[in-house]
Amino acid sequence: MKRPVALALLLFSLVACSRAETDLSERKIRAVTTTGMIGDAVARVGGERVNVSSLMGPGVDPHLYRASAGDVRRLNEADIVFYNGLHLEAAMADVLQKTTRVKTVAVSEGIDEDRLLQPPEFKGQFDPHIWFDVELWSSTVKTISEALIDLDPESAETYRSNTDRYLVELDQLHQYVRERAASIDPAKRVIVTAHDAFNYFGRAYGLEVRGLQGISTASEAGARDVRELAAFIAERRIPAIFVESSVPTRAIEAVQAAVRANGFDVAIGGELYSDAMGDAGTEEGTYIGMVRHNVDTIATALSRQV
Repeated sequence: MKRPVALALLLFSLVACSRAETDLSERKIRAVTTTGMIGDAVARVGGERVNVSSLMGPGVDPHLYRASAGDVRRLNEADIVFYNGLHLEAAMADVLQKTTRVKTVAVSEGIDEDRLLQPPEFKGQFDPHIWFDVELWSSTVKTISEALIDLDPESAETYRSNTDRYLVELDQLHQYVRERAASIDPAKRVIVTAHDAFNYFGRAYGLEVRGLQGISTASEAGARDVRELAAFIAERRIPAIFVESSVPTRAIEAVQAAVRANGFDVAIGGELYSDAMGDAGTEEGTYIGMVRHNVDTIATALSRQV
């Protein structure tokens, strides 16, 4: 049996085991999340009532993620599990959707499908990188709040208060990103990265997005893809391209070399956080800090004189 299938079956069998009912009012809620972005949102909504554990830390690519035995134990001990959905977590999402003993919530489930992007090259699926449109991400915060209230109604007022406060901060963040993006010369508003993680960002804030690998990092880019992207950058005289914290840098470095072969010197404008946040305890280790870092890095690099 192939390893991903075996892990999926193991995960399902362990999580589906019978668990004794407990009085949640006597202790904190045990919440497990897949990505750090979701974990940060759950922590903000849950406050002191919730202990949050995220399976995927800094630098982890959720497109290629496979559950470990330790992850399975954490899932089995959780009161509630939050995941992105939209096939971001690959086969793991299918297992979680079938789980009956642990409450599982896809944070994307409350978003209307007409607000989701459906790239033609992504085999009829929706683009899962919804966190890069701050206004869209606010919808997932509401879904998280509703799920915690349903699980722990005695603390409903705490969850509602925390949610309202966090949504105000997210609205301020949304306005900040719009202003920073608008400061870039319209002719230079192009984000080039290893994979197409920033399409929601581009749609929301008025930037063109070009990714070498497409929506998922599981896809591979060939020499022709590199040449075509390099020719585009040289022709448009894009000042900078970007590496990502959860994706190897070699693909973007190959693009940079190919651009130089086209007679134009493009800079690597910095590192963006795409599928994972920064280290815990840093600004970039929070959703708000990550988004601010990204837009500041993009605006500064694309405003470089060439």
